[in-house]
Amino acid sequence: MVSNKTVWFITGCSTGFGRELARILLRRGHGVVVTARNPATLDEFTSAGDALVAALDVNVPAQIAAVVRQAEDRFGHIDVLVNNAGYGYLSAVEEGEDDEVRAMFETNVFGLANMTKAVLPGMRARRRGHIVNISSMGGLIGFPGIGYYNATKFAVEGLSEALAKETAPLGIKVTIVEPGPFRTDWAGRSLKVPKTAIADYAQSAGARRTAVQSYSGTQQGDPVRGVEAIIQAVESPEPPLHLLLGRPAYDMTAAKFKEFAAEMEKWREVSLGADFPAA
Repeated sequence: MVSNKTVWFITGCSTGFGRELARILLRRGHGVVVTARNPATLDEFTSAGDALVAALDVNVPAQIAAVVRQAEDRFGHIDVLVNNAGYGYLSAVEEGEDDEVRAMFETNVFGLANMTKAVLPGMRARRRGHIVNISSMGGLIGFPGIGYYNATKFAVEGLSEALAKETAPLGIKVTIVEPGPFRTDWAGRSLKVPKTAIADYAQSAGARRTAVQSYSGTQQGDPVRGVEAIIQAVESPEPPLHLLLGRPAYDMTAAKFKEFAAEMEKWREVSLGADFPAA
């Protein structure tokens, strides 16, 4: 079957941005591949519009390949991939448990990369497509207590910026979405913490961990408005490479880059002095 509809493939639809995005797109008549590790969480989509519901763990390459084939068999093509699957881990760097950190990297970075690699051949063949990678304001700013999560999202930022330059000549666009705090499940049941906290970090990483867990469900960001902003960006004739979502993300990122520019200027002569002297 070949569909003339815009076809979106979304990972991580059990909660949050993925779920809200699938709901809105289906109401608007798009074809949507709705996926999650546990398909029982997707029951509401089984008879909703032009939906293909599938079990997908982005850590399992064989599942990725199988669901991409199902999507292409059903719709004929994939227009937009939204790499939304991911989760957080709140830990000081010293507190970090190796198995938990590596598992988060597998999902947040390598799962995203493998999903992207799976849809790119079809997009290259058609010379069009759009990759949307859900990052975070934490992909631009490091915070105490979430250094390893920061590291996964900084990786997504670098990978996505490089990908955008590689695929632009092929007609494939890339957008990196950088939300601030939103009322999703990120700070709720999806969040992981270390088994052992180190008291010396109580005022830095510990305080941040407590703050994040305490505001779950009261964050300023509205997931519905957030996904509407994502759709608006994708449908724009000139979509952004970076899309900040919410006032905290916008204001804190602007402040970070202002401080960064000031520091660069302060150390300008030292930086430039590292080159060989001009001949």
